[in-house]
Amino acid sequence: MTNTSALDAPLTIDTDSVLVLIDVQKGFEDYAFWGTRDNPEAEQRIGELVSAWESTGRPIVVVQHASQVGPLVPGTSGFELKDVVAGVRADLHITKPVNSAFYGTPDLHAWLQQRGARQVVITGIMTNVCNETTARMAGNLGYDTVFPADAMHTFDMAGPDGATVPAAELARATGAVLHAMRFAKVTTTEAVVAAAQSAAVIS
Repeated sequence: MTNTSALDAPLTIDTDSVLVLIDVQKGFEDYAFWGTRDNPEAEQRIGELVSAWESTGRPIVVVQHASQVGPLVPGTSGFELKDVVAGVRADLHITKPVNSAFYGTPDLHAWLQQRGARQVVITGIMTNVCNETTARMAGNLGYDTVFPADAMHTFDMAGPDGATVPAAELARATGAVLHAMRFAKVTTTEAVVAAAQSAAVIS
């Protein structure tokens, strides 16, 4: 689990902090398939994080989900990246078939270890699925994991009893679990950008 002292300390963003952009793909705009989403400002917040990382020379990882069925199948328009990240300079580009970015190709953990990176900032789609799964694994692997919860979104989902749980409620539960169980530092885009800009810029 993530070092508790790192979570208790004021938010700092390392000069080599890695921004992990998870599944920011056009297929998630198929609302007939996914249903109702929350946080209409997610893409704007994602763009703010990308700008902060690019302007300070910090590393960026782009992750794409490759499904066998549905709107995220490779070779379809849904697999393509949304405009907000389509032109991003990626230091690593991962394709994954499951929820965690740590189970993709190339290997994220190996790449982070090779760089000596200790901090990851997670953003993208969906809050309580691939983002949360990746954050839990990052915490368990010992990374200082930062989770700007306003730079992501999810969709309403039906529970085992058939009742629909609203997307905003699912997102709130994700933030509560990651915070209470010490997987990640749950915060805002504004706080992350401010901390990134206050740290030394990589030349």
